[in-house]
Amino acid sequence: MGKVQLFEIRLSDSRVVYSPGEPLVGSVTVRLAGALQYRAIKVSCVGSCGVSNKINDTAWTVEEQYFNTTLSLADKGTLTTGEHTFPFRFLLPASAPTSFEGPFGKVMHQVKAVIETPRFSKDHKCHKVFYVLCPLNLNDIPDIEQCNTNSITKKFSYKLVKTGNVVLTATTDLKGYTVGQVIQLRTDIENKSGRDTSTIVASLIQKVAYKSRRWIYDLRSIAEVEGSVVKAWKHAEWKEQILVPALPQSILQGCSLIHIDYYIQVSLKSPDVSVALPIYIGNIPVNRIPLSPAHLAPNVPSPVVPSAPPEEEEAAGGYSHPMDNISIPTKSHSQQQPFSYAPGLSFPEARVDPEQITSPNRPTLCLSTGSTVPYYAEGAVVPVATASSLILPPEYSTWGYPYEAPPSYEQSCSSAASSLSNDH
Repeated sequence: MGKVQLFEIRLSDSRVVYSPGEPLVGSVTVRLAGALQYRAIKVSCVGSCGVSNKINDTAWTVEEQYFNTTLSLADKGTLTTGEHTFPFRFLLPASAPTSFEGPFGKVMHQVKAVIETPRFSKDHKCHKVFYVLCPLNLNDIPDIEQCNTNSITKKFSYKLVKTGNVVLTATTDLKGYTVGQVIQLRTDIENKSGRDTSTIVASLIQKVAYKSRRWIYDLRSIAEVEGSVVKAWKHAEWKEQILVPALPQSILQGCSLIHIDYYIQVSLKSPDVSVALPIYIGNIPVNRIPLSPAHLAPNVPSPVVPSAPPEEEEAAGGYSHPMDNISIPTKSHSQQQPFSYAPGLSFPEARVDPEQITSPNRPTLCLSTGSTVPYYAEGAVVPVATASSLILPPEYSTWGYPYEAPPSYEQSCSSAASSLSNDH
């Protein structure tokens, strides 16, 4: 029985990422020390998604397959001593979804090879993972170039007998971004009370939903920035910028088991109030120049927010308290140093050198976000000059079990309306 010294799959193209509809060309190489009898030599190209209800478990509870094509490279015979090469060629389906890897599931594409041996002998197997990127064109999403605005009014009590209102309004310059672009965020806070608020926090949130026996949600703060408090009777404006890091796109088209969503959340702890702005992360940028912070949403009408009722002591005095306009300084960023999985800002031309790939079967992978390197954007992505330090995300490779799913945009609006009615 011949000893198998080498059994591997080699792809002819040195690229790491492939597009749906492209040919996948390669070969299976076998090196033997002695003759080897076989029943068949086969190679398969497989695309599938698996989801588990346990973290990093490979025993999938739910699975779906996108394609599975098998070629017979050789029928029954004997391989002689030495090296043998068997070429193959597959055409990737146009419907192949983008690759993704997370703690509860993955969308994986791979080539598998097997040497089937006679009865009572062990079959020889090998595989090679490759990555598919089905670009998300942000211009296909309606109103993607419009400003994204949401506002909420919170009525609360303080000092037992006094009541006040805080109006929180958040706006982004676009509704969709690509890797390397900057999210321009503006927040307005009207503190119509005699009590200072807590510090204000803005976060870029990634929510990945896995469909197992039940929906499992992995909720992560990719980047976070904290602003100062808003003093009593102040109308404050806060402007910040968040750099979009290497993140998987919002829509894994063709995959029904894994859903990826992003949103900007701006919140106060005291009083307890927050707004969420759903955004898209894509690969082909919006066909317009994002607005600068100074001109963020200048012509967009402000949401109609009912004015706060006068406080009891004010109504008795027959006057309303004046509101001063101020700007909020930023206190802290989640991380200000470059992160290891962002290969600069020249994403359109970004490619991985084959010598930098640590494993012959897979490129560098950011487990914290599910994106491969390079995870580039197509089109003209120009770095944006910023007035302050960009917010770069920390590495979230180690973490505990996921949080409960955050409320949707519609749920947030309905809960806000119900809280206002209850306070009245």
